[in-house]
Amino acid sequence: MNGGCSRAPGAGSPARASCFPQKMCSWMLNCCLALQHLVVQASSMCIFHLLLLPTLPEETTRDQATIELLACSLFACGISTVLQTTLGSRLPLVQIPSFEYLVPAMVLSSHLSRGASMDRNGTAVASACPAPRCPVTGSQAALLQEVSGAVLVSGLVQLALGVSGVCGWAVQHCRPMVLAPSLSIIGLSAYKEAAFFCSTNWGVALLFMLLAVTFSQHLGSCRLPFCAWSQAWGGSVETSVLTLRTFSVLFPFTVVCIICAVLRHLHIPWESLDLATTQLSWANSTFHAPWLRIPYAGKWGWPLLTPRALAVGIAMAIGCSINSVSCYVLCGRLLRAPRLPPHACNRGLCMEGLGSLLAGLLGTPGGTAASVANTCATGFTQAGSRFPVQISALACVVLGMSPRLAGLLTCIPLVVHGGVLCITYAVAVGTGISYFQYADIDSGRNIFIVGFTMFMALLVPRWLSMAPAHLATGWVPLDLLLLSLLMMPVFLTGFLSFFLENTVSGTLEERGLLSDLELWKAGAGSHHPRGERCEASQMYGLPTALRRLLPTSCNAFPCCFLCPESEEEEEEEDEEEEGSCTNEEGTAAPGEGTHLLPKPGSGEQQWARRPSETEMPAWHPVA
Repeated sequence: MNGGCSRAPGAGSPARASCFPQKMCSWMLNCCLALQHLVVQASSMCIFHLLLLPTLPEETTRDQATIELLACSLFACGISTVLQTTLGSRLPLVQIPSFEYLVPAMVLSSHLSRGASMDRNGTAVASACPAPRCPVTGSQAALLQEVSGAVLVSGLVQLALGVSGVCGWAVQHCRPMVLAPSLSIIGLSAYKEAAFFCSTNWGVALLFMLLAVTFSQHLGSCRLPFCAWSQAWGGSVETSVLTLRTFSVLFPFTVVCIICAVLRHLHIPWESLDLATTQLSWANSTFHAPWLRIPYAGKWGWPLLTPRALAVGIAMAIGCSINSVSCYVLCGRLLRAPRLPPHACNRGLCMEGLGSLLAGLLGTPGGTAASVANTCATGFTQAGSRFPVQISALACVVLGMSPRLAGLLTCIPLVVHGGVLCITYAVAVGTGISYFQYADIDSGRNIFIVGFTMFMALLVPRWLSMAPAHLATGWVPLDLLLLSLLMMPVFLTGFLSFFLENTVSGTLEERGLLSDLELWKAGAGSHHPRGERCEASQMYGLPTALRRLLPTSCNAFPCCFLCPESEEEEEEEDEEEEGSCTNEEGTAAPGEGTHLLPKPGSGEQQWARRPSETEMPAWHPVA
């Protein structure tokens, strides 16, 4: 799942695995892939604003204000994407205001407006204020400024988590029994939004999904002769593209949009009137927006830093950090990349924090986080490369400086948003389930952990959305913090699975802790840890030109968590790990399979090993 051009025979990759070296792909192909990323990103951003803006005051949502807010968000996400792919984790991750920003922002808006707010699926829920009568400090026009203040706080917290190394530490302790339910819940948490938008017209939505599945699964091996390019160093050798699979999101999107435009032109009623009315604010303001307006700080007023904004911002940062760490792991697994090192994860969260800081200063109601939809689209289409993502990021910056052009994205039919959610978030669910192969899922311990965490992650937010006033501690900021965290399924799943996995006793097989070095010693693995570190260094390391400019002091505290370890430290770790696999009788020779022997004092025999992540073919993009 590495890209669209197949590897040479004998490369050791499976038939469906492919790569996308930047030097071999034409500009036209990269631009088409960038357009596909932009389509999925625009759909996610439109969903975010369509669900959040109705909870904001009328002064903010009328006229062209909605389009300008969308343009500001595009501008911030474009810059954050460039930072992420260049200085951050270096994975091809598109940045958007994720759903983890939506729930706390709606909780704060609901509290300040003293009225009913819309749930994530569009249904009305009670006010989040625990008191019978909630006094509102300040005018309603300051609501957006306070939400922007919360986004600013979330950026600061994310930056602190990245610089301190907490993010990298968490990645090292995220075992299969933590990743499996977390990724599954990330995919399942979008089912309400998918049903909400697909209900505009289920026939058109099913057509979109049918085309996407047909192109990617049934016609994925089709190669169109006109989609080919010559290798720069290979003379007249032609390399064709698995076109239908590579563009299995862009082609259905184009077909469905054309059909919807024809139906609308012929005045054939095909949309649900209840949902079509939510698009009126977009349509009325598109043609009145200016062609050029560069976003600047303070346009919507400077962010307000209140105790409420501080509490909600902390909740935003925690939820988005869990979402982003899961997205890093998800992207690496879909691209068959080496295991994510801690320093790359820390840098990635720092870049997202900087993007959220920029978004908060620009006055947008959402920060920046890794896009689950774009990451899953990368695995769905099996086309992964940094260069198209960077092109789409530059396109976002251009759209952000032109509200009139950004308004064109609001013409996307609502039913397309639902179709995109259905085909992309399903990949996250499947990827999460695939992590069960590394642990003993038949164990009663693991069955309880998975079942309890996933059930409570769906139960608690549902109960609080129906009766948020039941959570009252007597201090409003604490109420908002707890309510925001407990209404995010991603936080509940990550917290409960991490807590139970590290507190409930279990064998190494149950935890999925059979070391890769031990597998290599047994002759079953194909990658030595030292070789894997070299691949990870090439994959996640900073650009060579930038490394030459950085001083040696970057390895000192607190920047040590953002820099890879030196070669001497890596060699010492290799020696320690090799020594840890030495038993009382001596070092195991390749092929002996010492991991199948019972551990001293354990009384239990280890199960036959399951496939290791490091046995998958690596993804080798060109920086």
